[in-house]
Amino acid sequence: MSIQVGSVAPDFNLFDTEKTQVSLHAQKGKPVVLLFFPLAFTGVCTAELCNVRDNMATYNATNAQVYGISVDSLFTLDKFKKEQNLNFPLLSDFNKEASTAFDVLYETFPAFGMHGVSKRAAFVIDAEGIVQYAEICATPGDLPNFEAIQATLASLK
Repeated sequence: MSIQVGSVAPDFNLFDTEKTQVSLHAQKGKPVVLLFFPLAFTGVCTAELCNVRDNMATYNATNAQVYGISVDSLFTLDKFKKEQNLNFPLLSDFNKEASTAFDVLYETFPAFGMHGVSKRAAFVIDAEGIVQYAEICATPGDLPNFEAIQATLASLK
């Protein structure tokens, strides 16, 4: 069952590229943007995360913590983050726990028949841990609606 606006966001404990464990419940008190993406180093994923990088001032203005999440290993994500100069944490959901909890896991990824790849999805979670925006893209080639994400963040002030 997909996560709906108004529901409590499921907690997770994932490692970032600095090998630090990050939990969603530890982020309470500020808004959080979760960007699930299929795979590092692919064209659409790179475009998505670089868009966020280039517009980080907008997210910072709302005091939002942005996280990119994929099933890639933290070592792959570290290389990707450095190559793209990403200015926000990437979290490895290698065991697919967060993707499963948020119901954004492909049973079979449309390309190459891979199993267990995250769908492209975006969630805005308010300071109390309540989902205020939820978007699961119809195809891996679609980008999230960044304007809607930013409008949701602005409405939380």
